[in-house]
Amino acid sequence: VAALQDEKNSLISENEIMNDRLEQLDDSIDDPNTVVAKKYFHAQLQLEQLQEENFRLEAAKDDYRVHCEDLEKQLIELQHRNNELTSLAEESR
Repeated sequence: VAALQDEKNSLISENEIMNDRLEQLDDSIDDPNTVVAKKYFHAQLQLEQLQEENFRLEAAKDDYRVHCEDLEKQLIELQHRNNELTSLAEESR
């Protein structure tokens, strides 16, 4: 029982030390002058920029898809028109 109580007390003190370290890390993220905070804010800024670029690229992709569909419709129409003109040319010969 004594060994288990010693282990329990050891784990409690280790837990307190870890909680203190966690609080220090949380505080260091909030302090804009620390290296951790600077890296965190830089990573956050990069993430926002990448999300904006991703949104812009998705919008461009959608625009290109619509444009491609329009071009495919025009191609089909021009192929039909070409076939008509080819048959008319053959009739004229």
